[in-house]
Amino acid sequence: MVVKKKQIVECDLIDVAFGGKGLAKIDGFAVFIDQSVTGDRVAARITRKKRNYAEAVVQELLVPSSMRVDPPCPYSGFCGGCKWQFIDYPHQLEFKRRHVAESLEHIALIGGTTVHPTLPSHHLFGYRNKMEFSCSDRRWLMPHEMNTGADISFALGLHVPGTFHKVLDTRACLLQPETGNRILNTVRSYMRASDRPVYGLRTHEGFWRFLMLRHSVARDRWMVNVVTAIEDRDAVMPLADLLLAQFPEVVSVVNNITARHSGVAIGEREIHLAGEPALTDRIGPFEFEISANSFFQTNTRGAQQLYDTVGRYAALKGDEKVLDLYCGTGTIAIWLAQRAGEVIGLELVESAVTDARKNCERNGIDNCRFILGDIKDTLETIHAVPELLVIDPPRAGMHKDVVRQVLKLAPEKIVYVSCNPATMARDVLELKAVYTVEEVQPVDMFPHTFHIESVARLTKRG
Repeated sequence: MVVKKKQIVECDLIDVAFGGKGLAKIDGFAVFIDQSVTGDRVAARITRKKRNYAEAVVQELLVPSSMRVDPPCPYSGFCGGCKWQFIDYPHQLEFKRRHVAESLEHIALIGGTTVHPTLPSHHLFGYRNKMEFSCSDRRWLMPHEMNTGADISFALGLHVPGTFHKVLDTRACLLQPETGNRILNTVRSYMRASDRPVYGLRTHEGFWRFLMLRHSVARDRWMVNVVTAIEDRDAVMPLADLLLAQFPEVVSVVNNITARHSGVAIGEREIHLAGEPALTDRIGPFEFEISANSFFQTNTRGAQQLYDTVGRYAALKGDEKVLDLYCGTGTIAIWLAQRAGEVIGLELVESAVTDARKNCERNGIDNCRFILGDIKDTLETIHAVPELLVIDPPRAGMHKDVVRQVLKLAPEKIVYVSCNPATMARDVLELKAVYTVEEVQPVDMFPHTFHIESVARLTKRG
């Protein structure tokens, strides 16, 4: 059969590929189908045709897989927040483990590596400590809302997958605790009643832009960050007063202001409106201060599992020198410091280094120091070979110059923390001439998504 765009094809799903889409083969030709899983039989409409593969969407579910469950969220299948709610959780964990193992096999070209069963998240819903909701002057309607005369002039919610301008008017997101949904709806009502216009994602005109909510799991306290296009205290201050009066859990309200057209909920400047300027949360025994725009793992309980794994693979005895690349706000450095002689963190972002130093002071850690600058430059200043190298790069993985310098430094042990199995495998491909991947532990920080964190233990050959 020759597969063509817009064609409807009946097919059986044989696997779930990295990236979260189901895989079918039509006369040996690969078709990736969104919102499908191994064991489904579907009628699918081809949406994109390339030389070696096609992409499709489910037109009709003919025979459901035994891996399917009923998703509890009414936006499931339409929202980009979490796309795997329809897959039973134990199968999600196994798909993630396999994606890590297959990345190492197909990209790093190493087989037989021990990839342990994925550590599950303690909470399957309500696990996110940070949510960002977009404002839009054009609401994307759900199928049951079509042709009902529903108002489409306002939305505050999450995006339809793969789009910048299609925003659902999200009444509740199950990934955040219920208090967050009550705050979300209070802010929605206030914005809608306001005489300030909501932002247009195509016109780039309007006032209300984003709502960011942050939750301290340890203290059950909330920060509300309202992002606007310009400064207007008369518009935002009554909202801050309303939130503090209505929600005793809200202890911080800030206003970030940005005129940038990019759809990123980070302000060019920030105004502290009410309550405290920051939240505090804990991971294990350590306390961290979290400002509106600072990085913090979005699954607090999952972060402890991740860092426990890092500590176990590090196997420190108490006097080692540790080098921590892409150290961010110092969470891993602090986690390892009490079992190390010295930890040196390298980080490009100045605000992250400032936060890292504050976090060390807050936790009484005096054997960490942090070097600010591009890691491909600052790593060249490190001459003493550490006993342990920790690498926790962004999704894009390491810069090729950083890989080259790691191989030149050649410490005995590396612990690689990854949020992207593909780029971890690409980096391992370069490192494997000198290092053996002893084992990998996937950690599920993001239930109902295909994203997976993993920790790899590498040892120097010979």
